[in-house]
Amino acid sequence: MAAALSGREREVLDRIRRVPEGFVTTYGDLCPAAPRFAGQVLSHTHDPSVPWQRIVRSDGSLAKGEEQRRLLEAEGVPFRGRRVDMAVAWLPADEMRQTAGS
Repeated sequence: MAAALSGREREVLDRIRRVPEGFVTTYGDLCPAAPRFAGQVLSHTHDPSVPWQRIVRSDGSLAKGEEQRRLLEAEGVPFRGRRVDMAVAWLPADEMRQTAGS
C-alpha cells in the first residue's frame, strides 16, 4: 500500500494535472520555493492520471529524454533542437491557476 500523500505533495500533483495537452510547465512553476521537491514528488508518482511528460526544466530541456520527447511531440508540443520551444509551449504558473478556476 502506498504511503499517504502530504497536502503539499497533492498540490504539486494537482498542478501537474492542470497542464493542458500541448503545453508544458517547469518544476519551478509547480513549486516555486522548492523545484527539487516537485521533481521528487513526480519521480515517486506512478499514477497514470498525472501527465508527467508536461514538466520540463526551465530551459526547456527534458529530464526523461526520448520517451518524454516522443510523448510531447505526440501532443503537438514544439521543439527547437533538443529543447521544448518555451516561447510557444510554456504555461506559466499564473495561467495554471486561472485554468484551475475555469
